[in-house]
Amino acid sequence: MTEDQNLNLVFAIGALVLVISALFSYRIGFGQLVRTALSWVAIFAIFIVIFSYQKELTGVWNKVTGELTGSNNQQIVGQTLRLRQSLDGHFWADAMVNGTPVRFLIDSGATTTAMTLKTAQATNVEIDTGGFPVYLNTANGTVEAQRGTIQSLQVGPMKALDFPVVVAEAFGGSNVLGMNFLSGMKSWRVEGMEMILEPPNSANAQ
Repeated sequence: MTEDQNLNLVFAIGALVLVISALFSYRIGFGQLVRTALSWVAIFAIFIVIFSYQKELTGVWNKVTGELTGSNNQQIVGQTLRLRQSLDGHFWADAMVNGTPVRFLIDSGATTTAMTLKTAQATNVEIDTGGFPVYLNTANGTVEAQRGTIQSLQVGPMKALDFPVVVAEAFGGSNVLGMNFLSGMKSWRVEGMEMILEPPNSANAQ
């Protein structure tokens, strides 16, 4: 047990003694005294565990929340990006759009990378509002979108400049990396519950 843990234990025992002394001063029944004392013992035991193992508990919490949100599902190995399948069954990538972090769903069924209007505006994506709209067939029907350009898109070790996208408010809350991104890879594949992306200028990474 570390010095901090010993101090926490001493503090908890001292506080518990004060609580029990206070209970005796109220002259309550022995049975009720025992039940109350045991309740306080349980409370102090919980606090001792929390204070003594706060780093370990924080690590567990971060791991669990990371699994739920997908923030721990991305790993760079050499020049290869490995994405672990999220709990929702999809593969998500954390990218940098013009220096701003953006989360993308990877969808090989989408021809073009798509961004929501809100995300595109927040990341200073150039939107061609004066050009002809693009009509896309989605699961929710036909969507009218505008063409746009990401000046700098980085996904793991892969970086693209002046990358074409489509932008629409009707896309909802998800940004999608489509085939115009995947086709620029040297290779991409799914092995079990992992998607592996290899940039065109990389050697085979293990």
